[in-house]
Amino acid sequence: MTMFVKSMKAFCSSRSLTAYSRSIHVTKALNLYSPTALGIDGYLQSRKRVKDQFFNFSDTFRAKMRDFISEPKHMIFTEDLKNMVHMAEPTDLDLVLNMIKKFNNQNTEFRFGSFVFGPVVMRMFHFLDAPNEALKSFEDVENSGFYDQLVSYQILLDLLYNHEMFDEMYRVFEKVQEKQLNMTKFPKYPLIVVLAACYKQNTPKSLEFATKIWTEMTSVGTVPVRRAATLFAALALNQGAPHIALESISAQKPHYVTVRNIKVIALAEMGRVDDALPVLRSVMEIDVPEQNHKHTFFEETISKVRSCIEKTENKDIQKEFENIVKALGDRDLIDNQTLDSLVTSEINITSKSPRKVQGMPQMPYTLRKKRHNAREDMV
Repeated sequence: MTMFVKSMKAFCSSRSLTAYSRSIHVTKALNLYSPTALGIDGYLQSRKRVKDQFFNFSDTFRAKMRDFISEPKHMIFTEDLKNMVHMAEPTDLDLVLNMIKKFNNQNTEFRFGSFVFGPVVMRMFHFLDAPNEALKSFEDVENSGFYDQLVSYQILLDLLYNHEMFDEMYRVFEKVQEKQLNMTKFPKYPLIVVLAACYKQNTPKSLEFATKIWTEMTSVGTVPVRRAATLFAALALNQGAPHIALESISAQKPHYVTVRNIKVIALAEMGRVDDALPVLRSVMEIDVPEQNHKHTFFEETISKVRSCIEKTENKDIQKEFENIVKALGDRDLIDNQTLDSLVTSEINITSKSPRKVQGMPQMPYTLRKKRHNAREDMV
């Protein structure tokens, strides 16, 4: 592990770390976590109930809340804020921000409830597609402690990711590490989304940031989850560091499609094509008749390996490679998926299927795109 850390530090110090440019990234950012994974489906159900309850006097309630935030003698109670958060429209965001601030600064002796607002408010911001307001509320010193829950960080990071606000994400993640909520400095779900941001930004600066996180994490013995490892490895490949990519997936099981393809590309780009060929050949020894479970390679992987092999000018290796490719094709083990589409595919971390809320649009304000079809358990 020490050699890995030294290798990455040496690589990063040898690169000229250019200034961040919002124009430099591989592909347009998509949503990373599904609404179900973020708890937004549950928020929608509560939102439907509250909007039905306040159907005839929602404007009156809003007017009352505006009066309450402007008058020092009035208090914002738990039920007031809960109702406003669940009925809020984009035009209500300033009102909600002021209610949060007043609620958080009221004397604690008047609080008897145990309702945790942070995640619910962040789901509201996510649903209303309001990254700037979410970040403003999160960073407001008067809201100290209000968002001190890991899931609040996760939802905020996902919202910022949707809008390619990568530098802001790095700033938020540093807050995660400072707080060490639940006694962890590297919470897995916020870690995944911040590494996705590094991957999407795809600059020497983002590799440096990701490498710093990775070296700190591995130095204390934390084992990253597969998606985090493949995002970091894919970024390293894009930034011309196949040795980092290869080492970062070393603890992952080789039967996953992303891990297998990254390993072959990294070996080939390191000039170790003779080691890449047995990995390509190995999937033909696995007898899995079901189409969904075939151990495949991407067309782009085959193309990259071919390019590396052609540079060797070794006719024997070239011939062996083409024989392997033909055999893979004959067995239908080459597909047109891409590494990018899989490492950024949507994550659903719950197995529950929430009841659809009748009469409520699911995500009317967000920029969410069509979900990827790739299954997370094989990514």
